[in-house]
Amino acid sequence: MITTLALLASALSSTAAPLPAMPEGTVLSARNVPIERGARREVVAEGLEHPWGLAFLPDGTALVTERPGRLRIVRDGALLPDPVPGVPAVFAQNQGGLLDVAVHPRFAENRLIYLTYAHGTAEANTTRVARARFTGSALEGLEVIFESNTPKPATSHFGSRLAWLPDGSLLVSIGDGGNPPTMLDGRLIRERAQDPASHLGKILRLNDDGTAPRESAFPKAAKGVWSIGHRNIQGLAYDPTRNTVWATEHGSLGGDELNRVRAGNNHGWPVVSLTRDYVTAQPIGEATRRDGMTDPALLWDTSVAPSGLTVYTGTAFPQWQGDLFSGSLVSLDVRRIDLDDTGAIQGETALRIGQRVREVDVGPDGYLYVLTDEKAGRLMRFVPATANTAPAAPQAIERERK
Repeated sequence: MITTLALLASALSSTAAPLPAMPEGTVLSARNVPIERGARREVVAEGLEHPWGLAFLPDGTALVTERPGRLRIVRDGALLPDPVPGVPAVFAQNQGGLLDVAVHPRFAENRLIYLTYAHGTAEANTTRVARARFTGSALEGLEVIFESNTPKPATSHFGSRLAWLPDGSLLVSIGDGGNPPTMLDGRLIRERAQDPASHLGKILRLNDDGTAPRESAFPKAAKGVWSIGHRNIQGLAYDPTRNTVWATEHGSLGGDELNRVRAGNNHGWPVVSLTRDYVTAQPIGEATRRDGMTDPALLWDTSVAPSGLTVYTGTAFPQWQGDLFSGSLVSLDVRRIDLDDTGAIQGETALRIGQRVREVDVGPDGYLYVLTDEKAGRLMRFVPATANTAPAAPQAIERERK
């Protein structure tokens, strides 16, 4: 035990050290980014238990998932007292539970919403996608349209973010199955991220009924596999400005990433990485880059634990147009990632929250909405600061193991 604790302490103290051989095209985040000015924070709703996913209906109603297994409604600025009936039973342990929620692009016609959630037991669990019709107060006709094909004996790394593409297909992120010493069939489970036949460590592309599109990004791959070599994607967003997909994923000890993802990409994990082992602090993988594998666009070499991700397309903050906003579970803020017209990273600022940020989204009103992942979580939003509003003072960013 003493040896293990000593190794862990050494590893944690080393997270501030840059990793060697930074890929040429990867931007390294500053460790203390400037505070974003010109926006103030408002609390919209309180009393949410570990909220995870957020989606807006065309009328401005917000749907919020709570990880223990409840779907909540925020309507006209108020959290309705009763959860939505008709939600599936979930495996709510550790990182598992009711996770993301998404609204069908043609919701006005079909009333469909989509949920991701953990299913099974601690010894064998999977990630599921289900859809149902939302009546305005309840779910009807729930059907499971997808289940990951590799049951895992760990209660972490479910992935589970959803993002719609313009053609009406749905992207789904699936985590790599967990950290060592978690094994599956005699090898570390995270190695399945490089196996196209497994859903672990992948982004999938599905039709809206859960079937796989005819075209496949990988030959002889599991259903829907679109990109491979991911650890645990917690942020996934389609960028309509640049017609591209962005994803944020956790490293192990440092090495969190923002990736620009395309069909057929291999992002390298765990063969190639820019992160370190939790216990030994040794680099994970065989190298920091390799031909044929995609380098990250942005690297946080100390852990921020990136979570929900959105592209700003509203009108309330013209200066933010087309920029990325990423929640952070460890740095307790929202990162604005300034992009030029091509998607090249120009800079990074922080909107301070002071709590674990699980999700970010742009509301129909153009404001930036944030969910805090706490026992008593909140739905907040950022609105333009008035001329007489004093900007918040810069605060030190907390760093800890995620």
